[in-house]
Amino acid sequence: MVLMKYGMGHKKKGVVDIDSENKVGWGRTLNMGSPLRRYMLAAVLALQIIILVIVRGLPVPFPWLPPCPVPVADVSATVGAAALNVTASWDDDSETSNDSKDDVAVSGDFVTESVASDVSNAENASCELGLVYVYNLPPVFNTDLLKNCSTLSPWNSFCPAIVNFGYGDVIRRPKLQAEERGTWYKTDQFTGEIIFHKKLMEHPCVTDKPHLARAFYVPFYAGLAVGRYLWREYPAEVRDRDGKMVLEWLQEQEYWKRNSGWDHFMVVGRITWDFRRSKDEDWGSSFMYMPGIKNVTRLLIERNPWDDKEMGVPYPTAFHPRSAQDVLRWQDHLRNVERTKLFSFAGASRKYIPNDFRGILLDQCMRSMNCRSLDCSGTRCVNDTMAAVHLFLDSTFCLQPRGDSFTRKSIFDCLIAGSIPVFFWHRSAYWQYEWHLPSNYSSYSVFISKHDIRNGTQIEEVLKRIPAAEVQRLRETVISSIPRYVYSAPGHRLKGMKDAVDTAIDGFLNTVKSSSLAHI
Repeated sequence: MVLMKYGMGHKKKGVVDIDSENKVGWGRTLNMGSPLRRYMLAAVLALQIIILVIVRGLPVPFPWLPPCPVPVADVSATVGAAALNVTASWDDDSETSNDSKDDVAVSGDFVTESVASDVSNAENASCELGLVYVYNLPPVFNTDLLKNCSTLSPWNSFCPAIVNFGYGDVIRRPKLQAEERGTWYKTDQFTGEIIFHKKLMEHPCVTDKPHLARAFYVPFYAGLAVGRYLWREYPAEVRDRDGKMVLEWLQEQEYWKRNSGWDHFMVVGRITWDFRRSKDEDWGSSFMYMPGIKNVTRLLIERNPWDDKEMGVPYPTAFHPRSAQDVLRWQDHLRNVERTKLFSFAGASRKYIPNDFRGILLDQCMRSMNCRSLDCSGTRCVNDTMAAVHLFLDSTFCLQPRGDSFTRKSIFDCLIAGSIPVFFWHRSAYWQYEWHLPSNYSSYSVFISKHDIRNGTQIEEVLKRIPAAEVQRLRETVISSIPRYVYSAPGHRLKGMKDAVDTAIDGFLNTVKSSSLAHI
């Protein structure tokens, strides 16, 4: 095809090539010597280019990309008037409670049914802060996304990531001890929305009676929804459509109207900057700037520190204990493991960035006999979720610069390995995870200013000056805090401990309780 030969950006070059190839090859075959034939060919080529430009400008997705959500009017028609009084719960029929069968992959299908509101007999349940009501959203906002998992990423199918309710497939490795089987999963960093939804539906403090609830959870998978449209030339209205639709639906609900959404919260599985588009041509959605969202508390893997309605929650890691005993066993292992390196770094340099900070860290690590690095260029660390954990298990400290944004999943890989994080930006953790990490930053981490590193400070020298007793104290704080930044396995709770979901629910309920909006 002529257009394939010359492309949109090479029209001028194409004309020159026609003249030069007139004497040989396909030019001779088409008898391009005639001026009339050349003019006709140029006209056809111009017409093809015009048609292509017009089609690309239409506000519809390309056929190989996921379809736009249905209009909100169609969604409303599918929701019964009694939807507010029914909550969605996970279909656990295919999940076994037998620990020896925890390897079985479970699909993420939902069924519509009431959740138990009687929490008085729940094991180890303490609902003094109040109860949580879970909205039954139209499926276009959550479960339909899972059914179309192959369209959630432009690069490859997202379906492997959503099995086992967003935990991913169980890791089966000879290196794992027998008692560790069923506690490690191939969990994707962007499935927190699904995991939270699953854990909320299992929570003893969830009620199906909204008039008894102090807090209201909105299970909108905002991250999965917008992720379909981030890397293609979709118009702004397509990237914003899901957010507008869910807010329009919420604003019609009785218990939303009562407090204008102040007692509502949702979990967003991507960083806040994917939802803060200020101009149509910029990256992402404008969801966080929509009027209806301003009163809702958003729990994200990276928050905007200057938005008091956002709070950071841990990135999902590979470790998902089934019981408190799993946690205690892992903590004992971390206290006794032999660490052969002083510090380590998992990441890839950004050679296209002048004076790249990661490159500086990698250079210092490579020059030291006491450091080990893991090259995470490409998809190596994404495909092997345990690679970083094994690296950090062997080191006393782990370097945690900013990632593509200020936070990175590696922070929590480091923490679950019992390694002490070294931060260079306050926004990487200290201003992010106030509910989940110790409030005293110096009790579990080391901070070295990025400016000092750029001015020649050697990380190894700083770390070597820390007394052994202080290192032991830092490590113990990291290890003892592990329950708060892990998500327990699907279908299981940590008796006597609070995991990341429990901690987040308590944090939000405390916020509501301390406000004048507490209504029961």
